[in-house]
Amino acid sequence: MSKDNNSDTIFQNEERELSTLNLGPTHPATHGIFQNILKMDGEIIHEATPTVGYIHRAFEKLAERRPFNQITPITDRLNYCSSPINNMGWEMTVEKLLKVQVPKKVDYMRVIIMELARIADHLICNSVIGVDTGAMTGFLYIFQWREKIYDIYESICGARLTTNIGRIGGFEKDWKPETWKMIHEFVDGYPKALTEFSNLLERNRIFMDRTVNCGPISAERALAYSFTGPNLRAAGVDYDVRVMNPYSSYQDFKFDIPVGISGDTYDRFMVRQFEMWNSLEIIRQAIKNMPKDEPCHANVPEFFLPPKEEVYNNMEALIYHFKIVMGETDIPKGEVYHAVEGGNGELGFYLVSDGGRTPFRLHFRRPCFIYYQAYPEMIKGSMLSDAIITMSSMNVIAGELDA
Repeated sequence: MSKDNNSDTIFQNEERELSTLNLGPTHPATHGIFQNILKMDGEIIHEATPTVGYIHRAFEKLAERRPFNQITPITDRLNYCSSPINNMGWEMTVEKLLKVQVPKKVDYMRVIIMELARIADHLICNSVIGVDTGAMTGFLYIFQWREKIYDIYESICGARLTTNIGRIGGFEKDWKPETWKMIHEFVDGYPKALTEFSNLLERNRIFMDRTVNCGPISAERALAYSFTGPNLRAAGVDYDVRVMNPYSSYQDFKFDIPVGISGDTYDRFMVRQFEMWNSLEIIRQAIKNMPKDEPCHANVPEFFLPPKEEVYNNMEALIYHFKIVMGETDIPKGEVYHAVEGGNGELGFYLVSDGGRTPFRLHFRRPCFIYYQAYPEMIKGSMLSDAIITMSSMNVIAGELDA
Protein backbone atom coordinates (compact mmCIF):
# COMPACT_ATOMS: atom_id res chain seq x y z
CA MET A 1 0.00 0.00 0.00
CA SER A 2 1.39 3.37 -0.92
CA LYS A 3 2.24 6.17 1.46
CA ASP A 4 -0.56 8.70 1.92
CA ASN A 5 0.65 12.13 0.92
CA ASN A 6 -1.90 13.72 3.22
CA SER A 7 -0.89 11.58 6.14
CA ASP A 8 -0.58 14.55 8.49
CA THR A 9 -4.35 14.93 8.41
CA ILE A 10 -4.69 11.48 9.92
CA PHE A 11 -3.08 12.67 13.13
CA GLN A 12 -5.01 15.91 13.51
CA ASN A 13 -7.31 14.36 16.06
CA GLU A 14 -5.05 14.48 19.12
CA GLU A 15 -7.60 12.64 21.24
CA ARG A 16 -6.97 9.38 19.44
CA GLU A 17 -4.94 6.94 21.49
CA LEU A 18 -1.60 5.91 20.01
CA SER A 19 -0.02 2.57 20.73
CA THR A 20 3.68 1.83 21.05
CA LEU A 21 5.25 -0.96 19.04
CA ASN A 22 8.84 -2.15 19.39
CA LEU A 23 9.97 -3.20 15.94
CA GLY A 24 13.11 -5.08 16.89
CA PRO A 25 15.77 -5.39 18.13
CA THR A 26 15.42 -9.11 17.37
CA HIS A 27 12.39 -9.17 15.08
CA PRO A 28 13.10 -11.19 11.91
CA ALA A 29 11.53 -8.50 9.75
CA THR A 30 14.24 -5.99 10.68
CA HIS A 31 16.95 -8.24 9.17
CA GLY A 32 19.40 -7.12 11.82
CA ILE A 33 19.85 -6.27 15.47
CA PHE A 34 18.41 -2.79 15.79
CA GLN A 35 15.26 -1.36 17.23
CA ASN A 36 12.58 1.05 16.07
CA ILE A 37 10.11 2.36 18.63
CA LEU A 38 6.96 3.13 16.65
CA LYS A 39 4.00 5.23 17.71
CA MET A 40 1.09 3.63 15.89
CA ASP A 41 -2.40 4.81 15.04
CA GLY A 42 -3.85 1.47 14.13
CA GLU A 43 -1.50 0.30 11.39
CA ILE A 44 -0.40 3.82 10.47
CA ILE A 45 3.01 4.94 11.75
CA HIS A 46 2.75 8.25 13.55
CA GLU A 47 6.32 8.49 14.77
CA ALA A 48 9.46 6.36 14.68
CA THR A 49 12.50 6.48 16.94
CA PRO A 50 15.42 4.35 15.76
CA THR A 51 18.01 3.14 18.24
CA VAL A 52 21.47 1.70 17.69
CA GLY A 53 24.06 0.07 19.89
CA TYR A 54 22.87 -3.52 20.13
CA ILE A 55 25.99 -4.94 18.48
CA HIS A 56 28.43 -2.23 19.44
CA ARG A 57 31.92 -3.64 18.95
CA ALA A 58 33.99 -0.45 18.96
CA PHE A 59 35.51 -1.07 15.56
CA GLU A 60 37.37 2.22 15.45
CA LYS A 61 38.92 1.93 18.91
CA LEU A 62 39.83 -1.70 18.30
CA ALA A 63 41.57 -0.66 15.10
CA GLU A 64 43.47 2.11 16.86
CA ARG A 65 45.10 -0.56 19.05
CA ARG A 66 46.24 -2.85 16.24
CA PRO A 67 49.04 -2.78 13.66
CA PHE A 68 47.89 -1.70 10.22
CA ASN A 69 47.95 -5.15 8.64
CA GLN A 70 45.77 -6.58 11.44
CA ILE A 71 42.92 -4.11 10.87
CA THR A 72 41.65 -5.78 7.69
CA PRO A 73 39.70 -8.50 9.60
CA ILE A 74 37.89 -5.78 11.57
CA THR A 75 36.57 -4.27 8.33
CA ASP A 76 34.96 -7.63 7.51
CA ARG A 77 32.39 -6.92 10.22
CA LEU A 78 31.07 -3.66 8.73
CA ASN A 79 28.86 -4.58 5.75
CA TYR A 80 29.51 -8.31 5.94
CA CYS A 81 27.41 -8.94 2.82
CA SER A 82 30.25 -7.51 0.73
CA SER A 83 33.25 -7.71 3.04
CA PRO A 84 35.93 -7.92 0.27
CA ILE A 85 35.12 -4.32 -0.68
CA ASN A 86 35.70 -3.29 2.93
CA ASN A 87 39.00 -5.21 3.04
CA MET A 88 40.36 -3.67 -0.14
CA GLY A 89 39.14 -0.19 0.74
CA TRP A 90 41.24 -0.34 3.90
CA GLU A 91 44.27 -1.76 2.10
CA MET A 92 44.10 1.03 -0.49
CA THR A 93 43.86 3.59 2.33
CA VAL A 94 47.11 2.36 3.84
CA GLU A 95 48.73 2.25 0.39
CA LYS A 96 47.72 5.89 -0.10
CA LEU A 97 49.40 6.80 3.20
CA LEU A 98 52.52 4.84 2.23
CA LYS A 99 52.44 6.17 -1.36
CA VAL A 100 52.60 2.61 -2.71
CA GLN A 101 51.91 2.07 -6.40
CA VAL A 102 50.45 -1.38 -7.04
CA PRO A 103 50.76 -3.17 -10.41
CA LYS A 104 47.90 -2.83 -12.87
CA LYS A 105 47.24 -6.54 -12.50
CA VAL A 106 46.47 -6.05 -8.82
CA ASP A 107 43.98 -3.31 -9.70
CA TYR A 108 42.15 -5.57 -12.14
CA MET A 109 42.13 -8.53 -9.75
CA ARG A 110 40.69 -6.29 -7.06
CA VAL A 111 38.05 -5.00 -9.47
CA ILE A 112 36.92 -8.56 -10.20
CA ILE A 113 36.56 -9.40 -6.51
CA MET A 114 34.89 -6.10 -5.60
CA GLU A 115 32.33 -6.45 -8.41
CA LEU A 116 31.59 -10.04 -7.40
CA ALA A 117 31.04 -8.71 -3.88
CA ARG A 118 28.69 -6.03 -5.24
CA ILE A 119 26.65 -8.68 -7.02
CA ALA A 120 26.46 -10.76 -3.83
CA ASP A 121 25.37 -7.69 -1.85
CA HIS A 122 22.68 -6.61 -4.33
CA LEU A 123 21.53 -10.19 -4.80
CA ILE A 124 20.81 -10.52 -1.09
CA CYS A 125 19.09 -7.13 -0.84
CA ASN A 126 16.81 -7.58 -3.85
CA SER A 127 15.84 -11.16 -3.10
CA VAL A 128 14.96 -10.16 0.49
CA ILE A 129 12.76 -7.34 -0.82
CA GLY A 130 10.93 -10.05 -2.74
CA VAL A 131 10.55 -12.12 0.43
CA ASP A 132 9.14 -9.14 2.33
CA THR A 133 6.49 -8.70 -0.38
CA GLY A 134 5.56 -12.37 -0.20
CA ALA A 135 7.70 -13.72 -3.07
CA MET A 136 9.88 -16.44 -1.59
CA THR A 137 10.65 -18.30 -4.83
CA GLY A 138 13.11 -15.77 -6.24
CA PHE A 139 15.06 -15.72 -3.00
CA LEU A 140 15.39 -19.50 -2.83
CA TYR A 141 16.35 -19.70 -6.50
CA ILE A 142 18.88 -16.87 -6.80
CA PHE A 143 20.63 -17.48 -3.49
CA GLN A 144 22.64 -20.40 -4.85
CA TRP A 145 24.61 -17.88 -6.92
CA ARG A 146 25.80 -16.13 -3.80
CA GLU A 147 27.26 -19.46 -2.73
CA LYS A 148 29.12 -19.71 -6.05
CA ILE A 149 30.65 -16.28 -5.35
CA TYR A 150 31.63 -17.50 -1.89
CA ASP A 151 33.26 -20.54 -3.51
CA ILE A 152 35.46 -18.11 -5.44
CA TYR A 153 36.38 -16.24 -2.26
CA GLU A 154 37.20 -19.51 -0.54
CA SER A 155 39.51 -20.65 -3.32
CA ILE A 156 41.46 -17.38 -3.00
CA CYS A 157 41.64 -16.79 0.74
CA GLY A 158 40.08 -19.83 2.45
CA ALA A 159 37.12 -17.89 3.90
CA ARG A 160 33.58 -17.26 2.67
CA LEU A 161 31.76 -14.52 4.66
CA THR A 162 34.35 -12.60 6.66
CA THR A 163 37.04 -12.89 4.06
CA ASN A 164 40.11 -10.90 5.17
CA ILE A 165 41.02 -11.09 1.49
CA GLY A 166 44.09 -9.45 -0.01
CA ARG A 167 47.05 -7.74 1.61
CA ILE A 168 48.51 -4.24 1.76
CA GLY A 169 50.14 -4.07 -1.68
CA GLY A 170 48.05 -6.70 -3.43
CA PHE A 171 47.33 -10.39 -3.00
CA GLU A 172 49.12 -13.03 -1.00
CA LYS A 173 49.55 -15.21 -4.09
CA ASP A 174 48.38 -15.49 -7.66
CA TRP A 175 45.04 -17.14 -8.31
CA LYS A 176 44.86 -20.83 -9.14
CA PRO A 177 43.48 -22.08 -12.50
CA GLU A 178 40.50 -23.49 -10.58
CA THR A 179 39.69 -19.99 -9.35
CA TRP A 180 39.70 -18.57 -12.85
CA LYS A 181 37.52 -21.46 -13.99
CA MET A 182 34.93 -20.67 -11.30
CA ILE A 183 34.97 -16.97 -12.24
CA HIS A 184 34.37 -17.80 -15.91
CA GLU A 185 31.56 -20.22 -15.01
CA PHE A 186 29.91 -17.54 -12.88
CA VAL A 187 30.15 -14.85 -15.55
CA ASP A 188 28.74 -17.24 -18.16
CA GLY A 189 25.97 -18.72 -16.01
CA TYR A 190 24.69 -15.88 -13.85
CA PRO A 191 23.05 -13.83 -16.65
CA LYS A 192 20.47 -16.56 -17.27
CA ALA A 193 19.63 -16.79 -13.54
CA LEU A 194 19.45 -12.99 -13.20
CA THR A 195 17.15 -12.79 -16.21
CA GLU A 196 14.83 -15.36 -14.67
CA PHE A 197 14.89 -13.51 -11.34
CA SER A 198 14.10 -10.26 -13.19
CA ASN A 199 11.18 -11.90 -14.97
CA LEU A 200 9.76 -12.99 -11.62
CA LEU A 201 9.63 -9.53 -10.07
CA GLU A 202 10.43 -6.51 -12.23
CA ARG A 203 7.03 -6.27 -13.97
CA ASN A 204 5.07 -8.36 -11.48
CA ARG A 205 1.83 -6.51 -10.77
CA ILE A 206 1.69 -7.48 -7.08
CA PHE A 207 5.36 -6.61 -6.53
CA MET A 208 4.97 -3.22 -8.21
CA ASP A 209 1.84 -2.40 -6.21
CA ARG A 210 3.76 -3.15 -3.02
CA THR A 211 6.90 -1.19 -3.89
CA VAL A 212 6.02 1.78 -6.13
CA ASN A 213 5.66 4.95 -4.02
CA CYS A 214 6.69 2.98 -0.93
CA GLY A 215 9.23 4.76 1.28
CA PRO A 216 10.18 7.51 -1.19
CA ILE A 217 12.81 10.17 -0.59
CA SER A 218 13.55 13.15 -2.80
CA ALA A 219 16.98 13.89 -4.23
CA GLU A 220 17.19 17.05 -2.11
CA ARG A 221 16.45 15.22 1.14
CA ALA A 222 18.74 12.34 0.21
CA LEU A 223 21.60 14.76 -0.41
CA ALA A 224 20.80 16.59 2.82
CA TYR A 225 21.25 13.32 4.69
CA SER A 226 24.48 12.57 2.74
CA PHE A 227 23.04 9.54 0.99
CA THR A 228 25.32 7.79 -1.47
CA GLY A 229 25.25 4.54 -3.41
CA PRO A 230 22.13 2.86 -4.83
CA ASN A 231 19.85 4.69 -2.41
CA LEU A 232 21.00 8.09 -3.72
CA ARG A 233 21.05 7.00 -7.35
CA ALA A 234 17.46 5.74 -6.98
CA ALA A 235 16.51 9.32 -6.11
CA GLY A 236 17.97 10.52 -9.43
CA VAL A 237 21.51 11.62 -8.51
CA ASP A 238 24.20 9.93 -10.62
CA TYR A 239 26.96 9.96 -7.97
CA ASP A 240 29.26 6.95 -8.00
CA VAL A 241 32.68 6.93 -6.32
CA ARG A 242 34.07 4.65 -9.04
CA VAL A 243 33.49 7.46 -11.55
CA MET A 244 33.85 10.61 -9.43
CA ASN A 245 37.12 9.55 -7.78
CA PRO A 246 38.37 6.46 -9.63
CA TYR A 247 40.52 3.95 -7.78
CA SER A 248 41.87 0.53 -8.79
CA SER A 249 41.95 1.73 -12.42
CA TYR A 250 38.15 2.02 -12.65
CA GLN A 251 38.75 4.73 -15.22
CA ASP A 252 39.74 1.93 -17.62
CA PHE A 253 36.25 0.41 -17.57
CA LYS A 254 33.12 1.41 -19.42
CA PHE A 255 29.86 1.14 -17.53
CA ASP A 256 26.66 3.11 -17.00
CA ILE A 257 25.32 4.62 -13.80
CA PRO A 258 21.63 3.72 -13.49
CA VAL A 259 19.42 6.26 -11.75
CA GLY A 260 15.82 6.27 -10.61
CA ILE A 261 13.20 9.00 -10.51
CA SER A 262 11.17 8.95 -7.31
CA GLY A 263 13.61 7.36 -4.85
CA ASP A 264 11.06 4.79 -3.73
CA THR A 265 11.48 1.11 -2.95
CA TYR A 266 10.88 0.08 -6.56
CA ASP A 267 13.56 2.47 -7.84
CA ARG A 268 16.06 1.21 -5.28
CA PHE A 269 15.30 -2.35 -6.38
CA MET A 270 15.71 -1.51 -10.07
CA VAL A 271 18.96 0.42 -9.59
CA ARG A 272 20.49 -2.62 -7.90
CA GLN A 273 19.18 -4.88 -10.68
CA PHE A 274 20.93 -2.76 -13.32
CA GLU A 275 24.09 -2.52 -11.26
CA MET A 276 24.39 -6.30 -11.18
CA TRP A 277 24.40 -6.31 -14.99
CA ASN A 278 27.01 -3.55 -14.94
CA SER A 279 29.20 -5.52 -12.55
CA LEU A 280 29.12 -8.53 -14.87
CA GLU A 281 30.23 -6.33 -17.76
CA ILE A 282 33.05 -4.81 -15.68
CA ILE A 283 34.28 -8.29 -14.71
CA ARG A 284 34.31 -9.34 -18.37
CA GLN A 285 36.38 -6.27 -19.26
CA ALA A 286 38.80 -6.97 -16.40
CA ILE A 287 39.29 -10.59 -17.50
CA LYS A 288 39.77 -9.59 -21.13
CA ASN A 289 42.29 -6.85 -20.40
CA MET A 290 44.07 -8.48 -17.47
CA PRO A 291 47.80 -7.57 -17.72
CA LYS A 292 50.08 -10.55 -18.20
CA ASP A 293 53.47 -11.21 -16.64
CA GLU A 294 52.99 -8.83 -13.74
CA PRO A 295 53.27 -9.72 -10.05
CA CYS A 296 50.18 -10.00 -7.91
CA HIS A 297 51.56 -7.58 -5.33
CA ALA A 298 53.61 -4.40 -5.08
CA ASN A 299 57.27 -4.43 -4.13
CA VAL A 300 56.75 -3.57 -0.46
CA PRO A 301 58.61 -6.24 1.55
CA GLU A 302 58.00 -4.23 4.74
CA PHE A 303 54.28 -5.07 4.51
CA PHE A 304 54.11 -8.23 2.45
CA LEU A 305 54.87 -11.53 4.17
CA PRO A 306 57.65 -13.40 2.36
CA PRO A 307 57.10 -17.03 1.25
CA LYS A 308 57.61 -19.60 3.98
CA GLU A 309 60.57 -21.27 2.26
CA GLU A 310 62.39 -17.92 2.26
CA VAL A 311 61.56 -17.31 5.92
CA TYR A 312 63.18 -20.63 6.82
CA ASN A 313 66.30 -20.11 4.71
CA ASN A 314 66.92 -16.37 4.41
CA MET A 315 67.79 -14.05 7.30
CA GLU A 316 66.40 -10.91 5.63
CA ALA A 317 63.07 -12.64 4.91
CA LEU A 318 62.94 -13.86 8.51
CA ILE A 319 63.45 -10.30 9.78
CA TYR A 320 60.70 -8.93 7.53
CA HIS A 321 58.36 -11.72 8.62
CA PHE A 322 58.98 -10.95 12.30
CA LYS A 323 58.56 -7.18 11.88
CA ILE A 324 55.33 -7.52 9.89
CA VAL A 325 53.72 -9.99 12.29
CA MET A 326 54.72 -7.91 15.32
CA GLY A 327 53.64 -4.65 13.67
CA GLU A 328 57.09 -3.10 13.89
CA THR A 329 57.31 -1.69 10.36
CA ASP A 330 57.89 2.04 9.96
CA ILE A 331 54.75 4.05 9.12
CA PRO A 332 55.01 7.67 7.93
CA LYS A 333 53.14 10.47 9.65
CA GLY A 334 50.19 11.73 7.69
CA GLU A 335 46.46 12.12 7.24
CA VAL A 336 44.52 10.53 4.38
CA TYR A 337 40.94 9.85 3.37
CA HIS A 338 40.12 7.15 0.90
CA ALA A 339 36.69 6.03 -0.24
CA VAL A 340 35.41 3.15 -2.32
CA GLU A 341 31.98 2.44 -3.78
CA GLY A 342 30.81 -0.17 -1.33
CA GLY A 343 27.85 -2.43 -1.89
CA ASN A 344 25.72 0.09 -0.06
CA GLY A 345 27.36 3.40 -0.91
CA GLU A 346 30.46 5.41 -0.20
CA LEU A 347 32.58 3.53 2.32
CA GLY A 348 35.29 5.88 3.57
CA PHE A 349 38.38 5.54 5.75
CA TYR A 350 39.78 8.62 7.49
CA LEU A 351 43.21 7.73 8.80
CA VAL A 352 45.57 9.83 10.91
CA SER A 353 49.06 8.45 11.54
CA ASP A 354 51.57 9.86 14.01
CA GLY A 355 54.25 7.44 12.86
CA GLY A 356 53.43 4.85 15.49
CA ARG A 357 52.74 1.17 15.03
CA THR A 358 48.95 1.74 15.14
CA PRO A 359 46.67 4.47 13.73
CA PHE A 360 46.48 7.59 15.88
CA ARG A 361 42.86 8.03 14.73
CA LEU A 362 40.72 6.01 12.40
CA HIS A 363 37.15 6.76 11.39
CA PHE A 364 34.95 4.66 9.13
CA ARG A 365 32.32 6.39 6.99
CA ARG A 366 29.55 3.79 7.12
CA PRO A 367 26.74 4.44 4.63
CA CYS A 368 24.15 2.40 6.55
CA PHE A 369 24.53 4.61 9.63
CA ILE A 370 23.56 7.58 7.46
CA TYR A 371 20.57 5.85 5.85
CA TYR A 372 19.20 4.88 9.22
CA GLN A 373 18.91 8.55 10.25
CA ALA A 374 16.45 9.13 7.40
CA TYR A 375 14.33 6.09 8.14
CA PRO A 376 11.79 7.79 10.48
CA GLU A 377 11.10 10.49 7.88
CA MET A 378 10.69 7.94 5.11
CA ILE A 379 8.13 5.78 6.92
CA LYS A 380 6.08 8.42 8.72
CA GLY A 381 2.45 8.14 7.66
CA SER A 382 2.89 4.78 5.99
CA MET A 383 1.58 1.35 6.91
CA LEU A 384 3.65 -0.95 9.12
CA SER A 385 4.04 -3.40 6.22
CA ASP A 386 5.51 -0.61 4.08
CA ALA A 387 8.07 0.20 6.79
CA ILE A 388 9.40 -3.35 6.58
CA ILE A 389 9.88 -3.20 2.81
CA THR A 390 11.39 0.29 3.01
CA MET A 391 14.04 -0.89 5.44
CA SER A 392 14.84 -3.91 3.25
CA SER A 393 15.25 -1.72 0.18
CA MET A 394 17.66 0.60 2.01
CA ASN A 395 19.74 -2.48 2.83
CA VAL A 396 20.61 -1.27 6.31
CA ILE A 397 23.27 -3.64 7.67
CA ALA A 398 23.46 -3.59 11.45
CA GLY A 399 27.22 -4.09 11.41
CA GLU A 400 27.65 -0.58 10.00
CA LEU A 401 25.47 1.16 12.57
CA ASP A 402 27.97 1.04 15.40
CA ALA A 403 31.65 1.85 15.15
